[in-house]
Amino acid sequence: MERYIDIFKESYSGYWNYLLSEVTSFHWENYFYGLLIVSAVVWGLELLFPWRKQQKMFRKDFWLDTFYMFFNFFLLNLIVLIFLSNTAEAIFNDVLALVGLKVSNFQLLDVDALPFGLGLLVFFLVSDFVQWNTHRLLHRVPFLWNFHKVHHSVKEMGFAAHLRYHWMEPVVYKSLLYIPIAIIGGFDAQDVAVVHFFALTVGHLNHANLGWDYGPFRYVFNNPKMHIWHHAKVLPKHTKYGVNYGLTLSIWDYIFKTDHVPHDGRDIELGFTGDETFPKDFFTQEMYPLKTRK
Repeated sequence: MERYIDIFKESYSGYWNYLLSEVTSFHWENYFYGLLIVSAVVWGLELLFPWRKQQKMFRKDFWLDTFYMFFNFFLLNLIVLIFLSNTAEAIFNDVLALVGLKVSNFQLLDVDALPFGLGLLVFFLVSDFVQWNTHRLLHRVPFLWNFHKVHHSVKEMGFAAHLRYHWMEPVVYKSLLYIPIAIIGGFDAQDVAVVHFFALTVGHLNHANLGWDYGPFRYVFNNPKMHIWHHAKVLPKHTKYGVNYGLTLSIWDYIFKTDHVPHDGRDIELGFTGDETFPKDFFTQEMYPLKTRK
């Protein structure tokens, strides 16, 4: 137990030093300034090419979503994910060791042995597919849906809505992603930054006030005109859970028949049934799933 406590402490102190370094220095894989730059560019595109022209520059819940964006991108890592990714990883490896196994026993592919571009593509595809399935679970499992309601409480779409989510969501995503990534091996943080910033940009664009679908590439990449239907308050008759679960890629929805873009969804109502009584402030939204469970 003492070993896990030491890992826990070292993780927090290490991440705090890392966070200070991110804010005080600039390098191409810097997540802090990367978030600022991507957000500023996509917000600028919203203002230059607005899809819903009546939507204000500072739309409904703009500042709430901005707070969520920075909280989830940085402080959430400090509060939750560091413990999950380091301490929980050590516990998982120790449990395997008890039966004479280790993560490498399950490794089916070593992406480091592949050419850099191909290996990174495999890493990206596996990550995105696992996250697509995890997203489906968030809609289908009532317990998880209560947490995911925070994201779907957005009533006007804008780039910052991308990172409005409950702290439990990344715990679920990271937990389910750990084993698949362990099976294929991994990349250094600097290499993963390429995938991370690409996914961040596409995610921001998906939630932006933009009427883009990327033409024929819409069957590969998620896009604003597709993702708006994922946030529709009224679900299509053929499903009671949702549609268009893709995060970065839309291809999974087309393969598994969960795609739904019936017409231009520019002015559809967003949200979910009963969202009229959903909390409107950060702290009450964070507590909502716990109160609902009680």
